[in-house]
Amino acid sequence: MMQSLAQEGIIGMLSHLIFIFITWQVLQSLNFDELFRKHKVYEARILIIFITIAIGSTVSNFFLDFLKWSQQLIYLF
Repeated sequence: MMQSLAQEGIIGMLSHLIFIFITWQVLQSLNFDELFRKHKVYEARILIIFITIAIGSTVSNFFLDFLKWSQQLIYLF
C-alpha cells in the first residue's frame, strides 16, 4: 500500500514537471513583447512563469486523472 502511494507521488511529480517544461518550451516560442510595457521585464517574466505553471499543472492533472480513470475501468466488468 505504501509503495503504491509512493509510486503515485513520484508519477504525479514527474508528470507535473514534464508538462511544465513542455509548456515553458511552447510559451518561449510566442512573442509577448507587445503585451508588456517597456522596463517591466521582471514582471513579465514572473507572469510567464505563473502562466506556465498554471497551464502545465492543469494539463498534467488531466492526464493523471485520465490514467486513474482508465485503471478503474477494470471494475466495470
